[in-house]
Amino acid sequence: MKTNLLLRYSALCVALLLASGLVSRGQAQTNNSTAPPAPSAPVSTLDTLDEAYNTLVHADHNYNGHRAEAMNQVQLAVKELGGKIGGHGKKHESKTAADADMRAAQSLLEKTAGSLTGKPLKHVNNAIDEIKKALAGK
Repeated sequence: MKTNLLLRYSALCVALLLASGLVSRGQAQTNNSTAPPAPSAPVSTLDTLDEAYNTLVHADHNYNGHRAEAMNQVQLAVKELGGKIGGHGKKHESKTAADADMRAAQSLLEKTAGSLTGKPLKHVNNAIDEIKKALAGK
């Protein structure tokens, strides 16, 4: 029962953190009118990929290399779209919280996949596959 409550609390915290990060990011972009949007991809697509990448960065457990490969695939997708991406540092968290971050990143990538084609879509799908393997413990 306590584990179920902890999982719900962790998922709620992750959702709130993601939502606050998206609001803060939007406000920062609104206040910085000199920053040009990415040349070949909608800003929202690059923002979502950046958010997914940073969520993966924060899931600081190893996952047998699958988390790192998922991050690499997201970076490749962003590069194909003409953008730049980078992590904003790691935080130390429990395995349960890291798993929640991995699921949140998977959800963001699945949401973004619908607006992509070609190589970026291939890289995003590869990242989703790596996250699934990581969560399955393979």
